Amino acid sequence: MNSRFVLISGCSGGGKSTLLAELRARGYPVVEEPGRRIITDEIAAGGSALPWADAAAFLRRAIDVALKDMAKAGTHSGWVFFDRGLVDAASALEAFTGEPLLRAVCSAHRYHRRVFMTPPCPEIYVTDSERRHGFEAATAEYRRLMETLPVLGYDVIVLPKSSPSARADFVLATLGAAPQT
Repeated sequence: MNSRFVLISGCSGGGKSTLLAELRARGYPVVEEPGRRIITDEIAAGGSALPWADAAAFLRRAIDVALKDMAKAGTHSGWVFFDRGLVDAASALEAFTGEPLLRAVCSAHRYHRRVFMTPPCPEIYVTDSERRHGFEAATAEYRRLMETLPVLGYDVIVLPKSSPSARADFVLATLGAAPQT
C-alpha cells in the first residue's frame, strides 16, 4: 500500500474534480481522472476506446493509465490525491466483462487505506461531452464502488455535502494533516 496516495472517488458529478481543484490550490499534487484524459485523447485521434463505443477497450486503457499514474506519482513527497483511479477502472471492467481481475490488479497496487467518496448529488449532476451517462448510471456506479472498496480492504469515508473548502479541510483532517490556509 502506498499510504501517500489518496483516492477520491464516488458518484459522477458529485464534486470530485472541484474538491481536487481546491486541494491543488492548496499546493497538493493531484492526478487527473484517467477516463476524461482518455476520452479527450480518443476523440482527438478519432479512436474508439470510448465508454459509449467500446467500453471494454476504454476500461482496459483506464487501468493502464491508472497504473502509469501511480508509478509517476511516486516522485512526489507527501500526499498525492487521485481523481478516480485503478479501483474504479478495474471494478467497472470486471462488472462489464465478468473478468475476475479486480483483486489481482488492485491488491498489488494500493492507495491509502482511507478512500473518500462523493455521494450522489442530483442538484449538481450534469452531463457533458465526456460524461454522457445519466444520473441513474452514475448512482449505480457509486453503489458498485461502495460495495467493492471494503471488499478490497479500504475504509470508505463518504464526504459531507459541503463547500469544496470544507470538504478539503475534512479530507486533510481525516488524514491527520493540518489544513493549509
